[in-house]
Amino acid sequence: MAKHGKKYLEAAKLIDTEATYESLEAIELVKKAATAKFDETVEVAVRLGVDPKKQDQAVRGVVVLPHGTGKTKRVLVFAKGDKAKEAEAAGADYVGDADVIAKIQQGWFEFDVCVATPDMMAEVGKLGRILGGKGLMPNPKAGTVTFDVTKAVQEIKAGKIEYRLDRAGQIHAPIGKVSFDTEKLNDNLKALIDALNRAKPAAAKGVYLKNISVSSTMGPGARLNAASYR
Repeated sequence: MAKHGKKYLEAAKLIDTEATYESLEAIELVKKAATAKFDETVEVAVRLGVDPKKQDQAVRGVVVLPHGTGKTKRVLVFAKGDKAKEAEAAGADYVGDADVIAKIQQGWFEFDVCVATPDMMAEVGKLGRILGGKGLMPNPKAGTVTFDVTKAVQEIKAGKIEYRLDRAGQIHAPIGKVSFDTEKLNDNLKALIDALNRAKPAAAKGVYLKNISVSSTMGPGARLNAASYR
């Protein structure tokens, strides 16, 4: 059992662990229960009725949160020529090809997301172990392997997040900061759940959205009424 401090235990009294809440009330409680001195991230955990061991029940995708995440991501784009210029114009923080690949091989990681044009993937593939181990490898399913670098960069800057089913059959994703208005967090939550519903595998049987909970980085979680999203 994890031991919690006095602040956490006091905050936990605000939330009934046996109850389920409607989303606006749950978010309000999570905001009140956030006691850290920094602006905590509000996170969602969704337990899905799928078998994570079966390939045909994998759930993975991206969604642009209408109000962003509250964090500005540093975007690196692997591109050459006109596409490199396009990436720079779109607001990419770093753009390059062989030079950037060499820097990463030497231990440089001052970026949060990687985008690559398809013609660069043969070279970027050399970083498979390095980037893959950190979850940074460009992937077509995530929209980060594309010739439309303008769209990719702008969506990431606007608040695009990637979600992926873990081994326990859960999705974990940020939906903003504690400082966000409750309504904005609720909009972001709805956008994420809508995306998960659209991503439901055809092979999934029974109840798909089993449990949904919201919490802050350091605070207790509140369970949502999952039935209202089905």
